[in-house]
Amino acid sequence: MIQITYLGMFTFITICWIVARIICARVNKSVNIRYELKLLTIYACLVVIARYVYFPFELENGHIPPVIFDIHRAYPFKCNFKILLFLEQKYVGYKINILGNIAMFIPVGMALPFCYKKLSNIIKVTLIGLCWTVFIEISQLPLYQRRTDIDDVLLNTLGVLIGAIIYFEAKAVYEFIKEDKKSSKMITEN
Repeated sequence: MIQITYLGMFTFITICWIVARIICARVNKSVNIRYELKLLTIYACLVVIARYVYFPFELENGHIPPVIFDIHRAYPFKCNFKILLFLEQKYVGYKINILGNIAMFIPVGMALPFCYKKLSNIIKVTLIGLCWTVFIEISQLPLYQRRTDIDDVLLNTLGVLIGAIIYFEAKAVYEFIKEDKKSSKMITEN
């Protein structure tokens, strides 16, 4: 039996992040501090999402309880493949679950195009978000305390889509205002 604490997972994610950034710096033979600061939004998404998808929501004695991996109790493929089950099953906290799954991934939909110029449209961002959430659901398979749920994939991807729409709309408004100010300045100079 292996107990994984949030601090342990946070440390693991942080070490992996630092190693990956060092490798990228060596490959690129330079470090762009501004870009690295932008990438911290992705790092923040990783550690916050890890908290809520791998560990119980309720605190025990004021602490985040560990997730337990016990090979003898692991039930891989404890899955729900019924789509939109959340519309049928009404249980205590189901609204929080639905809204939480969406809200948790809205920042991902904004951070991805903010950090990566190649993610230049909503479809690309949403597909990356879909891959991210599928990875999360697959990684929960061996954890008997967690459950893989197709609804989580749908709701998380919807969150990424909403975040991407917010990002690209805000960017369009910013570009419009910037262009409008530029046009106004040219008119006043003439």
